[in-house]
Parts: sequence; C-alpha cells; structure tokens
Amino acid sequence: MADKLALQMRRRSRLRYQLKIKSGGRPRLSVFRSGRHIYAQVIDDAQGRTLAAASTLEKELREELKTGADKDAAVVVGKRVAERALAAGVTAVVFDRGPYLYHGRVKALADAAREGGLSF
Repeated sequence: MADKLALQMRRRSRLRYQLKIKSGGRPRLSVFRSGRHIYAQVIDDAQGRTLAAASTLEKELREELKTGADKDAAVVVGKRVAERALAAGVTAVVFDRGPYLYHGRVKALADAAREGGLSF
C-alpha cells in the first residue's frame, strides 16, 4: 500500500512541476476524485486562493444526480466549475489531473469544462 501511495505522490509532484513551468501565470483547474465524489477547483497559485469550485457534494447536485461519482456527475461538475470560473473572470486555465490518468471521469470533467467555455 505504501508503494502505491508513494507512486501517486511522485506522479502528482512530477505533473505539478511541469504545470508550474508551462502555466504562464494561468490558474490551474485541479481535479480530485474519490470513490463517491468528484471535486474540481480553479486555483490561483500566485495569490494562493481558490477562484471557483464545484463538487458532487453540493446539495443541488446531489438532488439532481441521485448518484455519486459517475461520468454524468463529472460532466455536471465540469460545466458548473466552468460557469463559475467565467463568472470570476477566468477564461484560460491549465488542467491539473493530479495522479489520475486522463481517462474516464477525469476526461469527462475536462471535456465538459471545455464545452462550458474554459480553454486549456
């Protein structure tokens, strides 16, 4: 188990380092997924604050979806975080997938955020 977590930490730090180099001052769209929920937030690392966030824990989403963390939920969270980021004045972000592969729920969230108006 410790080896698996160590590998996750290495992947996360490797990706974060590359994003820091290539971001060009843009905020990052960070994704976290658990077994039950999926979370997304737009973070401005220069100021150290969250500009927009959405997750399946929100009451309206839980009532609307009736499920936890499937692809449909990821699509709804992606659209919601994109609309909140646009309201905060953010149009371009870098996508921080963390230690997760760009596949399944993570890809669905990213595609929905692109459809919602974010560019990355």
